[in-house]
Amino acid sequence: MNFDLTPDQKLLESTMASFLKKESPVTRFRALREDPVGYDKSLWKTMAELGWIGLAFPESAGGLGGSFVDVAILLEQFGAGLVPEPFVASVLSAGTAILRAGSAEQHEAYLAPLIAGDTTLALAWAERGGRYDPTWVETTATKKDDAYVLQGEKIFVQNGHAADVLVVSARTAGTPGDTDGISLFVLPRETEGLRVTPVNTMDGQKAAMITLAGVVVPAANRLGPEGAAAPVLDEIMDLGAAAACAEGLGVMRASLAMTVDYLKTREQFGMKIGTFQALQHRAVDMFIRTELAKSTSILASVKVSDPDPAERRFAVSAAKVELAICGRYVTQQALQLHGGIGITDEHDIGLYFKRMHVLNALFGDEEHHLARFAAQPAF
Repeated sequence: MNFDLTPDQKLLESTMASFLKKESPVTRFRALREDPVGYDKSLWKTMAELGWIGLAFPESAGGLGGSFVDVAILLEQFGAGLVPEPFVASVLSAGTAILRAGSAEQHEAYLAPLIAGDTTLALAWAERGGRYDPTWVETTATKKDDAYVLQGEKIFVQNGHAADVLVVSARTAGTPGDTDGISLFVLPRETEGLRVTPVNTMDGQKAAMITLAGVVVPAANRLGPEGAAAPVLDEIMDLGAAAACAEGLGVMRASLAMTVDYLKTREQFGMKIGTFQALQHRAVDMFIRTELAKSTSILASVKVSDPDPAERRFAVSAAKVELAICGRYVTQQALQLHGGIGITDEHDIGLYFKRMHVLNALFGDEEHHLARFAAQPAF
């Protein structure tokens, strides 16, 4: 299989890299850590004008019809520059939920403004007892006339603190863990009874705890048939995991480049520390781990769109495990090779270290994906 990028993809990569280097340096992310939104809505609009937000959507929904490999190219650049705009939360999570389960009218109502860069979205699926299982839904949706009453809590909702529209999973039948009986609902931010509590995450970005206190949602706001949302959520978990691998690859590459540059310039005992063979060996090990993560991330990017769920899960879980192992190794080595300056907030390497730890936890950690990987028939 040829994994080389096409000429168009290479052009896309270079264009994205040069734009983000100019418009989104790490200094911008540092400043945005103190902002209540945590990202720049004007830059989000510019990304939409460049076609980046529409990249993941088919032309029938108003997008550009790009592949996930195209999306992975973008996300790798996001990782390299610590770009905080909510692409995964808005496009791959909530956007995919609406795309897969929603009607043409719902596509027009919610995807069109997203693709135009006028709104951002969030998918509220995680609950306290679930541990990466999207079918563990204790939140209830009780039918009442031509509406539903939602009651429950969602935790660590990516972009939940700032999203204009939330997509919420709730149980219309069954018990937590059942694949049947899960429905998706669209909630505008101003919905009565919807309480949003912003929280800071360890990497300097933001999320939210969501409380649904008797929220009344019109039946027209349900996405797809009642109780049939589990396969959509399962696909979104794999898309999110593959996205984390692509972004993590960018984090690893930037950490490696920063470390090699430091080894070439830092002097100790009257010479550059990069001349010490032991440190050269460690830098080489970092390179090898980065290339290994790259290989599995590419496979995940290709297979995440596979119509066979088993094929998709196998590749994505393998890549997520490698991200956990290799990403942790590379960022830990980068931190140590920088010495004391590496653990200060003033140096950028610590920001990459923290982001890698968050990426390793998103959409399933190492333990979760090891168990999932071993359970696949291909194993």
